[in-house]
Amino acid sequence: MTVFEHDIRKANRCLGGGGVILYPTDTIWGLGCDALNEAAVDKIFAIKQRPKEKSLIILLAEARDVLQYVAAPHPDIIDIVNSFDRPTTVVYEGAVGFPDNVVHDDGSIGIRVTTDPFCKALIKRLGRPIVSTSANISGEPSPATYGQVSAVIRDAVDYIVEYHQDDNHPAMASRIVKIRDDGSLDIIRG
Repeated sequence: MTVFEHDIRKANRCLGGGGVILYPTDTIWGLGCDALNEAAVDKIFAIKQRPKEKSLIILLAEARDVLQYVAAPHPDIIDIVNSFDRPTTVVYEGAVGFPDNVVHDDGSIGIRVTTDPFCKALIKRLGRPIVSTSANISGEPSPATYGQVSAVIRDAVDYIVEYHQDDNHPAMASRIVKIRDDGSLDIIRG
């Protein structure tokens, strides 16, 4: 069995049981859990020592999945999301089906449709969206590589993915945007 497959199976068991994983996202190293499990999401806030007023980013495997979790997405949302040429998180109004601790106080949610094969496989096997937040204590630098993840974070999670631990290519956080009525992007973080 490959490291990829081994990690997908172990990580999914962990996620399915309400655990928190440390994993390579399509951007930087992240903390993840089942985004529909309120207790698991609370664990992430505790690990990060992050105020609950700061919302978390959700990863989905396919652009069409946005339709299930957003009340009134742009009519061309699938084409818009599929046109992104880099990891892009979209802030949507009207989150649907998420626990209160995932949704921002104003009812919005940040969702990124991943193109990363590992993240895509993880979400598809779990059959649910997962949280993707930087693997750091709130306010500290985000880890671009596994080696930059602090021991405090490593010790706090339930499972650490082995896949890509040796990848030292610099990674960056995703771009964050809102989609205007005309389909153009309002850049929040470039």
